[in-house]
Parts: sequence; C-alpha cells; structure tokens
Amino acid sequence: MIHRVYSDLGGFKELTFREGLNLVLADKSPGATDRQTRNGAGKSSFVELIHFLTGGNCYPDSIFRVPELIESSFGLEFDLGGHRVAVERSGSSHSKIVIAGGETTDWPIAPKKDKKSKRLTVSNPNWKSILAQLLFGLAEDEEEESTKFTPTFRSLFAYFARRQSSQGFISAFQQSGKQLPWDQQVAISFLFGLDWTIPQGWQVVREKEKGLEAIRKAGAQGVFGDFVGKAAELQTKLTLHEDRYRQAVERVKSFRVLPQYRDLEREASELTQRLNDLANENALDRQLLAELGKSIESETPPPLTDLIQLYQDAGVSLPGVALRRYDEVQRFHESVIANRRSYLQQEQQDAQRRIEEREREKRERDTRRAEILNLLKTHGALEQFTLLQSEVTRLGAEVEALRQRLKTAEDLESGKTELELERGRLLTRLRQDYHEQKDSIKAAVLVFGEISEALYESPGSLTISPESNGPKFDVNIHAAKSKGISNMQIFCFDMMIARLCAERKIGPGFLIHDSHLFDGVDERQIAKALSIGAATAKRIGWQYIVTMNSDAVPPEFDPTPYVVQPRLTDATETGGLFGVRFG
Repeated sequence: MIHRVYSDLGGFKELTFREGLNLVLADKSPGATDRQTRNGAGKSSFVELIHFLTGGNCYPDSIFRVPELIESSFGLEFDLGGHRVAVERSGSSHSKIVIAGGETTDWPIAPKKDKKSKRLTVSNPNWKSILAQLLFGLAEDEEEESTKFTPTFRSLFAYFARRQSSQGFISAFQQSGKQLPWDQQVAISFLFGLDWTIPQGWQVVREKEKGLEAIRKAGAQGVFGDFVGKAAELQTKLTLHEDRYRQAVERVKSFRVLPQYRDLEREASELTQRLNDLANENALDRQLLAELGKSIESETPPPLTDLIQLYQDAGVSLPGVALRRYDEVQRFHESVIANRRSYLQQEQQDAQRRIEEREREKRERDTRRAEILNLLKTHGALEQFTLLQSEVTRLGAEVEALRQRLKTAEDLESGKTELELERGRLLTRLRQDYHEQKDSIKAAVLVFGEISEALYESPGSLTISPESNGPKFDVNIHAAKSKGISNMQIFCFDMMIARLCAERKIGPGFLIHDSHLFDGVDERQIAKALSIGAATAKRIGWQYIVTMNSDAVPPEFDPTPYVVQPRLTDATETGGLFGVRFG
C-alpha cells in the first residue's frame, strides 16, 4: 500500500494514506469549470506523480520537467517486498531513483551509492525490473528472443492507475490509447493467471506474417527487381547455372598453360602463309611445264620442198643473190631446231626441280605446323587461363545468388502454410489452457458478475474465448449505451483484476481511479461504486484511492472517514497538490 507522497517543493501538499478507501478531494471554487479545477487542484497530477515514481517515462514535455518543478524531488513511501520503503525522483535527474529509506537486501538488483550525494540509487530501468519482480513475480530473462512481447511492469501497472493523459479510459482492456492489441492480450492473460506465452506466440506469428507480406508486396512492385521469383522457375535456372559452373570448373582443372603460346601462334600463322606461297609457286611452275611441253612438241624442221620453194622465190625476187646450197641450209636449220629444243628441255627440268624442292619444304613445314597446332589445341595462354578463372568465379557467384533467391522463394511459398499451422497449434494450446484453467476463468466471470450486479442489479458478463487470432476478451453490462455505463465497465473490470491479483498475492496492493472514470456516471452508481470499492479494498487488504471533486461526491455516500488530508482546492494559487501553478 501507499503510505505517503511528499516533496521538497515548498507548498507541496504531502498526502498520507491509510488502508482501504482513500478519497483525494478537490474543492471547486465558485464559477470554476471541472477542467479548471482538475488543472488547478492537481487531482490528475497525483496519478501522474505515482507513475513518475514507479518508473514512468519523463519526456521533455513531462510536468516534472517544467521550470517550476524540474529541480524539485518527489517521494513515494509504500510497501515493497514485505518492507516499507521510500523512493525519490526529480525531473532534473529522472534517469535514476534515490532510495530514501527502507530494507533493500532482498531486492533482485542491489542499489549503488551515488558518488556525489552518497545516497543509494538505482537506474530507472533497474527500478522497473525491481518492481516487476517484487510486485508481479516477473523474472528477468537474458535471452533476447524470449523477452519479446512479454508482460512488463509498466504495461501491467497501468491497469491499476489509469491515466486520462494516456487515454486510459477508452476500454476496460486497454490501459492506454497506444497500447497494441498483442500487449493487451499478453497483459490481461497474465493478470487472469492464464498462459501469456500463447498470445506472445501469436504476436511472433503476426510479425513473421508481416515480414512475409512486406517481401511479397515488394517483390510484386518490383522493388527487388528479379530477385524474388517463383521457386519452380528459380530451380530450373539454378540447375542450368550449376551445370555451366561445373563445366567451367572442369575446363580450369584440365587447362595447361603454355608460356610460349603466343610465339607458337605467330609461327603457325607464318607457316600457313609460307605453305600457301609454296602452293601458289608450284601452280605457276606446273603451268610453265605444260606450256614448255607444247613448245617442244611444236619444234620440228620444215620439209625440204619448203626450203626449195623458199630459195626459188628468193632467186626470183632477188636476182643476183648468191644462194647457198640446199644441203647447207638444211643442216643449219636442223641445228637451230635442236638448240631450241635443248633449251626448252632444260627449262622443263629446272621447273620440275623447283616443284620437287617446294614439295619437300611443304612437307617439312606442314609437319611443324601440325606439331604447333596440336600444342595450341591442348594448351592455352596465361591470359586465357585467367579469363577461365574469372568465368568460374562469376558463375559461382550467380549460382550462390540463385540458391539464395530459391531459398527466399521457398520460404515465401512455404512460410504462409507453416504460419497457418502454427496458428492452429497455438489455438489448440489456448483451448487446452482455458480448459485447464477453467476454475480461474469461472472465478473471474463470477467476480465481474458480482460487482456489476451490485452496481446495476443485474450481473454483467465477462467473456473469455479462444479465437483464431488469440484470446478475445469482452465485457458487457446490460443497457451499456452511455459513456457513464461504459466507464463503469472499466470500474468493474479493474475491481475484478484487483481481487484476482490479491488472491494470487501479486500486484501493487492498491488501485487508483482518477475522477475522469466517473464522468457522466449517475450519482447513484458513483455512490455504489465508492461503497463497492471501500468494501472490496477492506476485503482483500488493498487500498482503493480515488481522486474527485468534492461536489461530485454523491449525497448517498458519506466521504468523511475516507478523506485524505489536506484537501486540495483551486481557489488559490497555492491550494493545489504542488502548491504552485504552472503551464
């Protein structure tokens, strides 16, 4: 329970609390609106103060960091771990909590003495861990994966001190407007004593589904280009690329580098050119041989009658010319023919010899060229080997990329099915848990019905059902159409949670309701709610702290035994909780 709240701020109204119902009342000055009274008196700020001292965030816009309050220290004296302790915190040093008194030896995290102040302190994160373990039995888990989507002290505590500034009065199951559905499922399951790891598992599934859907959408929109495709198509591509890669590797393994490869290439080219030249020259000489053969055959002496006719013509034409005798001319002419034939035959022999020499050279050069070509065929140049190695590297990278793409595609295609199966397993676990915890669920249903019936003469209903998306919680009070009755659903729910936690010996030991809870509620229901709260607190040994305007207390309820002193007021600048106006 809370014993007192205090501060070193001059004018701060130190509040002392007792067991059972505690009414923090604010007197409303004539003509002031409810909003002015709330802002001026500090009723809602009291709830903010409790959160501030139990590890709540202290953002730059926090009231505890306004110039009027930032240097002031605020304190909370309450029961923790079976001992009465006092803790303090300020806006200027909001990252640490000062231990102002009390037994701390049983704390899971030991406070350390501050070097400057010489006082015991803990960091705010450690303070929340201490409260989580001592108030709710939440053990720290060092495994990061298992700590995701778990119940936390701040998430659970907010059900016992709802804040209007956090939209804590929207729904019975939602203690903040920003509280996510999974956090509601996990927190409420924990407070009901159900297996909260099942809704935790559901959120893990949702996160995986969200990731798969994001990848699927990105692939459909072309964000990844061709990276994501169909598994069957990618398997075909991978098979072909693996075969190309295997062949390239084999070529590299069998490749032999020939250092003089380029020299031999040039020699082979020169040999080819020389062989072509020799073939052309032989062709010319063979043509010459054919022509010489024809010339030799045509070289025969003319008949003797032709010579006689020649001389007769000469005698007629050239009278007086001394003509040689016919036999001398005949012999001379035969001599000329013989010399001409001998010359042609010599030309034939020379051409034939040249052809034979070229053929011999051709055979030699052709043999050499064959040797070189064989070497070039079985070996390669160093730069060719380097290119082959580069090709192997490139193909290997493509194969690995395709394998990754195939895995991604298979994960996408099989992921949805696997997650659907996991949802089925979780639903089975949830049903089994609800069956095993049917007595706990029955108790919660009966308590809610009892409290709501005390308010409206007919029991409301609390429904806890296993659904395909996790546990579903619902409360209903007949004729719950107005905002007032909706708020009373929250009242019944919070009272039920307090009773369940008291039976399990967990929780802060107090329940705080801000005046906003009673907005629009009929006076008779307010009176009944205060009476139920007082009786419940006494029954379970808790505190029920309510902040409200004094003129909102219904005449059917006598607040005198429960009023916390001093009373707050908006009538003066110093009459509020902090004794100073700000903002």
